[in-house]
Amino acid sequence: MIDVAAVAERLEAARERIAGTGVDPERVSVLAVTKGHGVEAVDAAVAVGLGDVGENYGQEAVAKHDERPDAPVRWHMIGNVQTNKVRMLAPFVELWQTVDRGSLVQELSKRAPGAAVLVQVNVSGEETKRGVEPDGVAGLVERADEAGLEVRGLMTIAEAAPPEVVGPQFARLRGLVDRLGLAECSMGMSGDLEVAVAEGATMVRLGTALFGPRPSVRSL
Repeated sequence: MIDVAAVAERLEAARERIAGTGVDPERVSVLAVTKGHGVEAVDAAVAVGLGDVGENYGQEAVAKHDERPDAPVRWHMIGNVQTNKVRMLAPFVELWQTVDRGSLVQELSKRAPGAAVLVQVNVSGEETKRGVEPDGVAGLVERADEAGLEVRGLMTIAEAAPPEVVGPQFARLRGLVDRLGLAECSMGMSGDLEVAVAEGATMVRLGTALFGPRPSVRSL
């Protein structure tokens, strides 16, 4: 069970962390990441006033949506999306945050015409991280635009490293967002949100910072 009062306290603590960077918390949206938790995490997000919920795995997203089809939330996909999963997700996903290749652009344009997307960028250079290389961002954004998708911004996952390492990575993403004239800059998670916000994040993705340790993580 998830304690809604505890989630409310954690959300307030997260907003205080944002404010501690000198940025107005109202300028940074909080995405509730419910990966590994049951549908009660979605209920808790709604109860504390969060309208955006992020899922990493396709089948887990579908299962939660099917249990709460009328939940007043906007569903985000924030994990790797296999092209063969787009069709089942298209009816309810409102923002696809991990568009990183042309084949996914093509499938989205077919199954979800006009879909709102973020292009995922690998700013750390780690081979284990997904995302288009910084030099390829403009080309993929252009391709998505030409396919009729609504490119709202960029997203990244920095490496697990000290602030002096991840800060320049976040700054690089922010620079790309500004250079391309985009609005959204989705970066920063529970462990590094202060660094991301200080470098210009407009959205942070919080899981354990809101819901505590995950009881399980299912790779679906």
